[in-house]
Amino acid sequence: MKNTTVIGLILGFVSLIVGMILKGAPLGSLISNPAAYVIIVVGTIASVCMAFPMRDLAKVPKLFKLIFSEPKLLSRQEVIGMFVDWASITRREGLLALEARVEEIEDPFLKSGMRMIIDGNDQDFVHDVLLEDISATEDRHKSGALIFSQAGMYAPTLGVLGAVVGLIAALGHLEDMGELAHAVAGAFVATLLGIFTGYVLWHPIANKLKRMSKREVQLKLMMVEGLLSIQSGVSTTAIQQKLSVFLTPTERVAMAEKGDSDREQKASA
Repeated sequence: MKNTTVIGLILGFVSLIVGMILKGAPLGSLISNPAAYVIIVVGTIASVCMAFPMRDLAKVPKLFKLIFSEPKLLSRQEVIGMFVDWASITRREGLLALEARVEEIEDPFLKSGMRMIIDGNDQDFVHDVLLEDISATEDRHKSGALIFSQAGMYAPTLGVLGAVVGLIAALGHLEDMGELAHAVAGAFVATLLGIFTGYVLWHPIANKLKRMSKREVQLKLMMVEGLLSIQSGVSTTAIQQKLSVFLTPTERVAMAEKGDSDREQKASA
């Protein structure tokens, strides 16, 4: 199982259930308290609806899909390999020779940038357009992550509200201590649900979306550098060195070892 969202959800619910069992708390209290779910779930939805316009909320189903099936992005090593190949073609045959490769590109951002440099646009123009595209993407991603971040902030507070409502109801059973104790225990179920959903669901989801956005933005910045380098006509060695700064030290070592291995195989052939 590679999706960490599923792993996290399973571990989160297991920790809650096992923790309640070890503490001797009745698991039935989680099921027999519909009022807590109404206050936390409906209350959180209401708060988020008040805080965001419908055009942002309409993205929520898509965002849920993203966290359960992360989009497949090109690896940074693949991007470097593509640009080294394109730089080699450009230096041998010219920039227009890349036109035959454009339709093979699946990434829309990279395809758009490649078309712009093949069409002969000014380098500053290409740079500005691509960076504006990245900035717009970042803004969209931030608005999506902010929805879950705000939900994580509202849910625990609504849990306190649910506990207060439960305690008010409990005060109506002062004549029966057994019923009073049961009502007080039920009152804190709302607090439990609020804290659990806020800090085990909504805040982690927001963090994951931010991390996914950062990874995509870094990949696009890498593509911008590669496209501008090809447009400038730099050598394959220079473009590889320039794009390698986006790799981690471990990835650089692995890439260097792979390059040495490839050269040895060519030499032996």
